Amino acid sequence: MRDKQIEELIKAEKKRQTDGLELIPSENYVSSDVLQALGSVFTNKYSEGYPGRRYYGGQENTDQVEQLAIDRAKKLFKADHANVQPHSGAQANEAVYYAWCEPGDTILAMDLAHGGHLTHGAPVTRSAREYNFIRYGIKNIDTGEIDYEEIRQLALKHKPKIILAGFSAYPRELDYEKFAEIGNEVGAMLMADMSHIAGLIVSGVAKNPFDYGFHVITTTTHKTLRGPRGGLILSRGIVGNPLKKPEKTLENLPTLIDRAVFPGTQGGPHMHTIAAKAVAFGEALQPEFKDYAEQIVKNAKRLAEELQKRGFKLVTGGTSNHLILADIHSSFGIDGKEAEIAMDKIGLTLNANAIPDDPLPRFRPSGIRLGTPAVTTRGAKEDDMEKIAEWMRRSIDNRDNDDELAELRKEVMEFCHTLRDI
Repeated sequence: MRDKQIEELIKAEKKRQTDGLELIPSENYVSSDVLQALGSVFTNKYSEGYPGRRYYGGQENTDQVEQLAIDRAKKLFKADHANVQPHSGAQANEAVYYAWCEPGDTILAMDLAHGGHLTHGAPVTRSAREYNFIRYGIKNIDTGEIDYEEIRQLALKHKPKIILAGFSAYPRELDYEKFAEIGNEVGAMLMADMSHIAGLIVSGVAKNPFDYGFHVITTTTHKTLRGPRGGLILSRGIVGNPLKKPEKTLENLPTLIDRAVFPGTQGGPHMHTIAAKAVAFGEALQPEFKDYAEQIVKNAKRLAEELQKRGFKLVTGGTSNHLILADIHSSFGIDGKEAEIAMDKIGLTLNANAIPDDPLPRFRPSGIRLGTPAVTTRGAKEDDMEKIAEWMRRSIDNRDNDDELAELRKEVMEFCHTLRDI
């Protein structure tokens, strides 16, 4: 590379990722094939529109790439339609809102403070200014129980256009059947944001909302799906011509969504990313991906158990998926940012995170959020989770002891060198 400054930073980042353990549950390592597609000449090509309906010439290869990504995504999720163009999960959610709602319409979604995502109506976002978000949360922080009767009463009172099931920091599985019953009772469109657990869904390790009558699934293509950073929208319905405005019905959702993505909320798609998505979807269709997804959950459950043995109080009492939310403030009398910094010093990367009804401020929250997708990609198994839990506890106990932290850093690095390279 001619730009030596960037070249050195790329090398430094690869070394950081290799010599440490990525425990942020929204991060993963992609394959060399995904990286190759992501860095391909498709980055040079503008492809506004959809396969067979482009606004630029020279699309004989881009059309095939995008159609491959669409077909593979549909097969993975058992969907009628897939839009692979969203640049991120946030853009995917925005496009669905734009497709189905008018300004001022109501959307019922999980509260950010209880595990939801920013795009589920957090007041600081653009969508919260455009739409009226009503929020639900966790009824019991110790078990993760959600009060579905309360959600029903909220839906009956506010008559939402969309009921959104999904999260970014909830360690349990949602009851999609109950959501569907509520949505059908009030005539709401059912939307599931599965960004965190998409890889678990396509492998059958987690439930597929489509099996319970949901109309739309949005997701990122990284995290447990192990693809490039990007978004994806899947839907049920009749696929029509995206250039013609259809009537706003559930049957027309695929076309409404296509029009909402382009030209509604985005311009030209990133074809190099779509090529990389197609590669990742192909990898997820292979039998070994199911084994990988099962191992993610096994590792997460074992890590949760080992953390509890070492005094960590876990929100919802454990995990049923790939992520863990720990209440550090209640456990050790420090905030999550202090724990994040201590663990970063020894090569364990995770993030400070608020817990439900957090008494501490947003930038110094009570909790930490961690997960197992990335370490599982590198070949870590259940017994390795004991080592990670022990390092986490020791880093907290010795957070003011630089010599001890340096020794822990060596232990972590030595372990990392026994794992699969990135």
